[in-house]
Amino acid sequence: MVRPLLIAFALCACVLSISLSAQTKSRPSVSTVPGTVTITSFDKDHSVVGWLEIVPFTSKTFHNTRMLRVWLPGNYFSPHNAQRKYPVLYLQDGQNLFDTATANAAGEWHVDETLDHLVGSFKVPPMIVVGIDNAGEQRASEYLPYPDANHEKWGTPDLQKQEARGKEYARFVITEVMPFIEKHYRVVVGAANTGIGGSSYGGAVSLNAVFEYPGVFGKALIESPIVGVGEGQLLKDAQTAKALPQKMFVAIGTSENPDAAYSQQVVNDVKELEAVLRKRGMGPARLKVEVEEGAVHNEAAWTRRLPDALLFLYGR
Repeated sequence: MVRPLLIAFALCACVLSISLSAQTKSRPSVSTVPGTVTITSFDKDHSVVGWLEIVPFTSKTFHNTRMLRVWLPGNYFSPHNAQRKYPVLYLQDGQNLFDTATANAAGEWHVDETLDHLVGSFKVPPMIVVGIDNAGEQRASEYLPYPDANHEKWGTPDLQKQEARGKEYARFVITEVMPFIEKHYRVVVGAANTGIGGSSYGGAVSLNAVFEYPGVFGKALIESPIVGVGEGQLLKDAQTAKALPQKMFVAIGTSENPDAAYSQQVVNDVKELEAVLRKRGMGPARLKVEVEEGAVHNEAAWTRRLPDALLFLYGR
């Protein structure tokens, strides 16, 4: 008697799994933009956990098209949550956040896996993450708010002042990307529920955004930022910003660059940034700075520190 019941249970479970898979794959994207692609945990050619929409987005500022990668929390489609709105975190280098199939050779950030675990453990609230793809060869130009005198350390082009378009990029995020997301997805608006972040030059442009547009972003996740761009202009911007985010997480490794002396300078710049922010009133409850011994400049380091960053910024 027991054996037939076990067989019947196994068959029901198999049928249910197939049914759920079919429903998930056939469910239309939230975005109505033509060309939107949905990737889920059932797509075996990808490493995505959960629900990820890839939306083509054409910029009026840069006159190019890139993808917005919108990761939705697991309960987004629950009928019980049909009216629920969610905090949103905008991250740069969208290609490298969720999926090994689109990430660079160094891998991905594993944002989806990390949030799936933290949300499932009730350590952070469900949230939407918007990964904004970089523009490939124009990445440095779009991300740098000021030229980087040490560009050769990172193998990036030597940009003149007029080619450093990071300030335009910040406006692009605020005036183009954010309104689009707020129109198509259920997000809570306002600084308290809006975060921004990125790594390397993506960290620099995110810092510029929070300093230049006070009151827009309440949270900032800054990884391995090149703070010394513009001969320290970002540090000056930190001193003069009219307001600072409610919370900031900033992290750096001691081996960011093969040039040991330059790596030390990068760490010193982050410590100087910390000193400026502390002086402006950002105590331990609002600002966390991590200097990881031996950590290098890659996605593995940013993945490793991501749980700490999310728990500090969003922890319950």
